[in-house]
Amino acid sequence: MLFRNEQEAPNHLGHISYYRLKGYWWDMQSDRSNHIFSPNSYFEDVIDRYNFDRQLRLVLFDAIEIIEIALRTKLIYHLSQAFGGLWYLNDSIVEDKALHSVHLTDLQSEFNRSGEIFAKDFRNRHPNNNPDAWIIFEVATFGTLSKIYKNLKHQLPQKAIVANEMGLNLHSELSSWLEAISYLRNIIAHHSRIWSRNMVKRPTLIINPRLQWLQNGITPVQEKKPFYVITAMVYLCNAIDANNEIKSKLLTLFQQNPNIPIFKIGFFNNWQNEPIWQ
Repeated sequence: MLFRNEQEAPNHLGHISYYRLKGYWWDMQSDRSNHIFSPNSYFEDVIDRYNFDRQLRLVLFDAIEIIEIALRTKLIYHLSQAFGGLWYLNDSIVEDKALHSVHLTDLQSEFNRSGEIFAKDFRNRHPNNNPDAWIIFEVATFGTLSKIYKNLKHQLPQKAIVANEMGLNLHSELSSWLEAISYLRNIIAHHSRIWSRNMVKRPTLIINPRLQWLQNGITPVQEKKPFYVITAMVYLCNAIDANNEIKSKLLTLFQQNPNIPIFKIGFFNNWQNEPIWQ
């Protein structure tokens, strides 16, 4: 590996571990078995990739916040209107009662360990009561929320309403997207690499999108790269709040880093000409 400024390298390696950086230079090797780098492979380019990835995670975490709060709000509102504040205890509105029991345990555990003032106050004043959905769901994790939504009976009108209000036609589409976003959220929460990653959980392809979407479809490579889940997140944010700034933040990040090969995260095949990205 080459260095444009070798004196600066120890500073970077002093606060970013060698092994953490390895994921950003993996494709720079012409011989990965013997760790031989291709010509013109520079350490500073690795640092640029690392910093780009860190900034990308920050923008995506903002997007996840928009999606998570909207999902939480819609679950609370529509299900409480239909079944009361303790609807989440009702196992007659779920597909799998065993899973429902697991989800309740997770939900209660998250509430019991919450340090939020309202949660502490409720536990102190009502030690033997279950909190209403608008209380307990405020401290539920994205993963728990998405699992509870997925396990709701498919025939429930409220399940379809939530999907429709988030821009999708089918609850199965939203469930798949939420699962993929929850997986991405866990990666981001652990400050792990998005760069050049293959996504284990991938959003399903949607039918008849209500908003601007991918006109020309995607390649199999794009489907498994971060590109597709990122695009899905932009779509959901647009459905939730037409004035959100997630897409503009991402485009600005790409423009400010013209030397970063964003095809490594699936942004290729004239992605910038797709309606959702214009």
